[in-house]
Amino acid sequence: MDVLIKLAISSGLGIIIGLERGIKRKPVGLKTSLVISIISCLLTIISVEAAYQYPGSEKVRIIMDPLRLPAQIVSGIGFLGAGVILRRGNDRISGLTTAALIWGAGGIGIVVGAGYYMEAILGVLLLIVSVQVIPSLISTIGPKQLREKEIKVKLKAHEKQDVSSIITAIKKQKIGIKYVRIKDLETGEHSILLILIVDQNFAITDLYEKFSELHGIEQIESIN
Repeated sequence: MDVLIKLAISSGLGIIIGLERGIKRKPVGLKTSLVISIISCLLTIISVEAAYQYPGSEKVRIIMDPLRLPAQIVSGIGFLGAGVILRRGNDRISGLTTAALIWGAGGIGIVVGAGYYMEAILGVLLLIVSVQVIPSLISTIGPKQLREKEIKVKLKAHEKQDVSSIITAIKKQKIGIKYVRIKDLETGEHSILLILIVDQNFAITDLYEKFSELHGIEQIESIN
């Protein structure tokens, strides 16, 4: 019964972590979090029980570490976490939060398997608050740099003199420009790649509307 209770609690907490990722349509969802939390819990139970079930005999003294197997779980989960981290472009990495929550789901399973129920429940609550509530709070009242985001946009201008006027007009609209790359195309047109710094609540549709009003821009393309 004690084993069933531990597995049930671990499953419930794994569901909470999995649902948080699933709602955001991340690559690691409900099933993966369940498998990690349940098996981590089960292996911890086996490791602890085996350490005290086979204490050795009078002739041979066997000393077993009850947490040796859980220690290997933590390092093993690192391979799963590495699989969901993606690098997009030269300066953008995604999947770090998902990888961290994979590691967290394994840790929660170990904590439950070791019998620390309240600590595990409190840990999951803090995880959800950290991932869901705190970022929204910081984006509202936090420092300016944390309330901003970067948007990559590619523009196309017909005339060379339009390039300078376009960049000047963007700056006048109080939109920060982090990076500019200008390339002459074989068609005689000019490609402008911009990394812009805007407010967190600034929508890409608002940016399209603003750029559509600028003189000299023939084509607008947003890049994820």
